Amino acid sequence: METMQLPSTLGGYRDRKRYAWLMSLVVPCLICTGPLLYTMTGQALLLWTPVFLNYLVIPFIDILLGDDLSNPPEDVVPALEADRYYRYVTYALVPLLWGGFIFGVWFFTTHPLPWHAMVAGVMTTGGVGGFGINLGHELGHKRGRLERNLAKAVLAMTGYGHFTIEHNRGHHRDVATPADPASSRMGENIYRFLLREMPGGFKRAWQLEKQRLAQEGKSVWSLQNEILQPLLLTVIFFGAMTAWLGWTALPFMLLAAFWSNFQLTSANYIEHYGLLRQKLPSGRYEPCQPRHSWNSNQLFSNWAVFHLQRHSDHHAHPLRRYQSLRHFEDVPQLPNGYFGMFPISYIPPLWFRMMDRRLVEAVKGDPERINFDPAKRERLMRRYGMQVRAAEAAG
Repeated sequence: METMQLPSTLGGYRDRKRYAWLMSLVVPCLICTGPLLYTMTGQALLLWTPVFLNYLVIPFIDILLGDDLSNPPEDVVPALEADRYYRYVTYALVPLLWGGFIFGVWFFTTHPLPWHAMVAGVMTTGGVGGFGINLGHELGHKRGRLERNLAKAVLAMTGYGHFTIEHNRGHHRDVATPADPASSRMGENIYRFLLREMPGGFKRAWQLEKQRLAQEGKSVWSLQNEILQPLLLTVIFFGAMTAWLGWTALPFMLLAAFWSNFQLTSANYIEHYGLLRQKLPSGRYEPCQPRHSWNSNQLFSNWAVFHLQRHSDHHAHPLRRYQSLRHFEDVPQLPNGYFGMFPISYIPPLWFRMMDRRLVEAVKGDPERINFDPAKRERLMRRYGMQVRAAEAAG
């Protein structure tokens, strides 16, 4: 009698991270730790606990656990990606994120709290929305209708429903080129990048969707517009929460949503900082390769964000599911996971000190492989001796 092969063994291969992906369900629920400790002690400072856990404890855990350099054998990847367990983990996260965001809005707008506790509330509630954008990123890349609809639903939570269009059809096309508002440039700080990335991303998404609908003979203002669909859900959600909790909930939700969306901006900022694809004689850019993204193999934080940090493989092979994304040798590597790199990027002098030389080394001193802030190109080339190297190469 033939026995049924367990998906977890995959013909002899066992995914040792199979149940570690459940951490992606646990980490967003850290929002509850602050309110729980506050309820037990009455100490408002403890509402900062989730922020402390995300930006200090998780980076330290990453350092302790080290890097994960393991890859699944290519011959088991089709079976690994067909194993529905991994999809069920992402599905289960959707209601958890919605519940966490609603809980955060309710708690922080119905309790008399000092101003600093409200800041903590915006960051923790917005952090839940940030995990929602990460989940929307994973689901939105898939071809199945269920996953794409779940992506719209989770992105609507923070008013960022245009992300799937902007990311899949815009960012992946233009990544690591000067034309991409979601690729940061060497010498550009995150706050200048924010002013270019957020409006630029929405404008590009709208133009892409307008072109698609025009080709189908439909109005951009129809409900076939996949930007307006999640936006309508956002308006209904914000309206319902305001009707339930009062007008004080609206500015809180707007601030939390901005912080959520700023987490995406932070990820975009660090994922391609200064990296540049080469133009071919045809005038087109070379295909995106693993070397055009900053990679991070930190173990714990990758469990929490569905391998988003294996960004090199994701951009080179965007349809691969999170459980099969690979580590590559000789690609630009971040010194820590995203939880550790985000706060560093918020302090521009520290970021430049940590990353600019890494960037120059990653491209082997070739300025033609660096996406510069145009206003700082010459100064940065002089600082890192790239003009001399370019002249030596020409000679």
